[in-house]
Amino acid sequence: MITTGDTAPDFTLPGTDGEVTLAALRPAKVVLFFYPKDDTSTCTIEAIDFTTQAEAFAAAGARVFGLSKDSLKSHVKFAGKHALGVALLSDAGSDTCERYGVWVEKTMYGKAYRGIERTTLLIDGSGKVAKAWHKVAIDGHVAEVLATVQAL
Repeated sequence: MITTGDTAPDFTLPGTDGEVTLAALRPAKVVLFFYPKDDTSTCTIEAIDFTTQAEAFAAAGARVFGLSKDSLKSHVKFAGKHALGVALLSDAGSDTCERYGVWVEKTMYGKAYRGIERTTLLIDGSGKVAKAWHKVAIDGHVAEVLATVQAL
């Protein structure tokens, strides 16, 4: 699992705003939020919350990206339906999710399955993880991430 102080593994993924390579974004700060599934209630709230604060993140010099295993087609539909103002990245093969340690075993109703653990990473301009939030609860989360970005 990637945590504070680690070097963020580089990746190149297709996104709703075009292909994104993490290293090419330097020296910008990057907020990368991993979420389980497009168009589910909690994931929708989280993406809308990041969209609401997109201008504040930009003013603080940060780029914000949501990342899940959903297809690019699913992301485009999700973003259009909810007028999302943050780019969504597709890791359909789960390579990036696995390298970041967010593709984990979970349990629901006593049944084990693999899925994305809701995680947010703030990556500084040199590619280091300045702050990691694991097992994110979304109430107040975006405000906390924004305050951390502004203090960086």
